[in-house]
Amino acid sequence: MTTLADYPLLAAGKIRTLYTVDEKTLLLVASDKISALDYVLDSEIPDKGRILTAMSVFWFQLLGGQNHLISHDDPRIPAEVRGRALLVRRLEMLPVECVARGYLAGSGLKEYQRSRSVCGVPLPEGLIEASKLPEPIFTPTTKAAVGDHDEAIDFQGVVDTVGAERAAELRDVTVEVYRRAADYAAERGVILADTKFEFGVDTDGSLVLADEVLTPDSSRFWPADAYEPGRAQPSFDKQSVRDWLAANWNRQGLPPALPADVVEATRSRYIEAYERISGLSFADWL
Repeated sequence: MTTLADYPLLAAGKIRTLYTVDEKTLLLVASDKISALDYVLDSEIPDKGRILTAMSVFWFQLLGGQNHLISHDDPRIPAEVRGRALLVRRLEMLPVECVARGYLAGSGLKEYQRSRSVCGVPLPEGLIEASKLPEPIFTPTTKAAVGDHDEAIDFQGVVDTVGAERAAELRDVTVEVYRRAADYAAERGVILADTKFEFGVDTDGSLVLADEVLTPDSSRFWPADAYEPGRAQPSFDKQSVRDWLAANWNRQGLPPALPADVVEATRSRYIEAYERISGLSFADWL
C-alpha cells in the first residue's frame, strides 16, 4: 500500500505540502494549519485541510477549463492523507498572486482610503467599507516566501515579471473566473467579495489554474442576507481569527494560541461556506 513516505518532498508552504509522484504528477496535501497576519499559528483548525480540499474540488469541477486537478480519489493518494490531498499536474508556477476584487475590503480598502485607487486601478470617490465596485478589478501581489508579506503591485509590475502578453492573460482570466464564481455564489446567497488565484504554465505554454481555488482561505465570502456597506461584514473566512489576534496580540514575539471557541467557530464557518456554496454535506466528503 502506498504511503506518504513513498513520495519525495518537493516543497512546503504555509498550509500545503507538495510531493513528487512522477515527472508529470504531484501530490498536494492540505494541513489543518491556519495562517494570519503573516504567521502560521500553532493552533490548528480541525478538518480544515479536508474542507479546503473538498471546496477546491467542487470549484475545479464546476468551473472546468484549464486547471491542474487530476483526481481527489485516485489509489495513488495514500490513505493517511485521503480527503485532504489532490493529485495534480506538474506545472511551471508563475510568481504572481492574482487577486480579483468585486468589493472594497481588507488591504484594498486601506489603499483606497490613501489614494482612491487599488494597485493602480482608479476608483470613484465616495466608496466606503464593503462597497460594491463598479466592475471587478485585478489587484495582483507578489508571491512571498513563507513568513514574508505579499506586496501589492500594479499591472505594470506583472508585465515586468511575466511579460505583457502573459500579464494580460492573467488579468483577463482572473476577472473572468471571479465573475463566474461570484455569479454562482450569489445564487447560493453568498457574496464573493474577493479572491486570490495562482496559475501555472504547462508544457504547451498554456495557462492553468492551480493550487487551491475559491476556499475560505483564499477568498472573502459574506452572507448576502447580512450585507450592509459601511461596516465590517460577517464572513465565512478566517476574519474572526484575524480579529481575535488584532485584539489580543501586540505583534511582539510569536502570536498566542487561539482559544477553543475561536477554533470551533472558524471550523463551523468553513464548513458552512462549503455546504452553502456547494449544496453538499461535508459529512459525505471522503
